[in-house]
Amino acid sequence: MAVKNPFRTTLVAPCGMDCAICMAFLREKNRCGGCYAPDRLCSIHCTISACEHVKDRYNHTCSEFPCKRMKQLDTRYRTKYHMSMLDNLAAIKKDGIRAFVKSERERWTCTACGGTVDVHHYRCSVCGREPE
Repeated sequence: MAVKNPFRTTLVAPCGMDCAICMAFLREKNRCGGCYAPDRLCSIHCTISACEHVKDRYNHTCSEFPCKRMKQLDTRYRTKYHMSMLDNLAAIKKDGIRAFVKSERERWTCTACGGTVDVHHYRCSVCGREPE
């Protein structure tokens, strides 16, 4: 069964993705533990988490931030999943990681059962309902 209320600061990736709403984290088989876990799956192909300009998890010190890769990732997520990595990073910078996680919990928790909405399929990972 999928995890209920997995939202925590350690699940927010350097790219701004909240791993708690990722299908790889929410699935039953071959589950990813998030970007900071030893069993992470996305870091194999994620150049952002390995970037030397990412300091203190969410602080990108590159003079070219957001870089081409971040812009491409953000465009894909805005278009396909109605979520922005760059907006997430801006919210973290403005209000702090705890406030961001709190807002994520409110946004991505299923109102029907309390499960977590999978951003990639836009349905609850527990009951299968789409958010209202």
